[in-house]
Amino acid sequence: MSTAKISTLLASPALKWAAGGWTFFILENLILSENRTYLITKLGDDGYHYFYGALSTTAMGTVGYAYLRKVRAAAPLLWNVGGPVPRGAMMASFALNALGLGMASQSFPKLQIPVALVNVSAEESDGGAAPSVMGPSSPQQVATATAPSRAWKVRCPFDFTDSRAQTGTNDSGTGAADIHGLDRITRHPGLWAFGILGLGNALLVPSLPQRVWLSMPLMVAWIGGAHTDSRHRRGMGGQLRPELDSVTSNVPFWAMLNGSQGNVGKALMDFGGEVKGLNAAIATGAAAMW
Repeated sequence: MSTAKISTLLASPALKWAAGGWTFFILENLILSENRTYLITKLGDDGYHYFYGALSTTAMGTVGYAYLRKVRAAAPLLWNVGGPVPRGAMMASFALNALGLGMASQSFPKLQIPVALVNVSAEESDGGAAPSVMGPSSPQQVATATAPSRAWKVRCPFDFTDSRAQTGTNDSGTGAADIHGLDRITRHPGLWAFGILGLGNALLVPSLPQRVWLSMPLMVAWIGGAHTDSRHRRGMGGQLRPELDSVTSNVPFWAMLNGSQGNVGKALMDFGGEVKGLNAAIATGAAAMW
């Protein structure tokens, strides 16, 4: 990006609208949640939540107004509106969208193919009745009568019995955190999935103010997640246990890559074994069609 474009962007009223609404949203959340206890004593629990909701609604109203009226397709532009997206931007956008959608997909129940070929014993294939054998039977006959066969089975497309992506404490008595799935990546997967998707889509538009607007959810995830962790460490509005804090992170993948979860290679392999594969594959396909 040229210096002239940066100067034009910084002087653009559209940039103020692009960042202003999101900044208002971040600040009101920080201020109100940080002073939660004081405000509840003054306003009451219901009053606090009404006040919080009213300010958040106002902030998001300004965010929406900015996009629809001030930011979308606003100058300066990296290329002509409606023109082809550069190949590099498309590839980076696909990677980010696949990551964001992939993270979001892991929060849903595990998907599975609704039909499967399973082993069925001879007793099961006869409705549970034991086979009737007349007279002496050879070992080969007995083996044939009880040998399993293959049959198609219809099952629910959601595997609600899968619990690999849930975090808790182990049963060893040590109280150590037993982390799984998304919790290996970040303590705030929903926020970060939303932010990464915003960044991925920002790369597909030529308008620099619009890119800033689309990228701001990433700041919401970073700042909002860090502040939530800070409050929960102090017991404000939730709890973040030290044993869980020490092996997880706000920024995605940081705890895995800095050794907080042990050997980096093993942590990555463990995570790979916990990924809901079909969910991730569908998310990647959706990113490719974006």
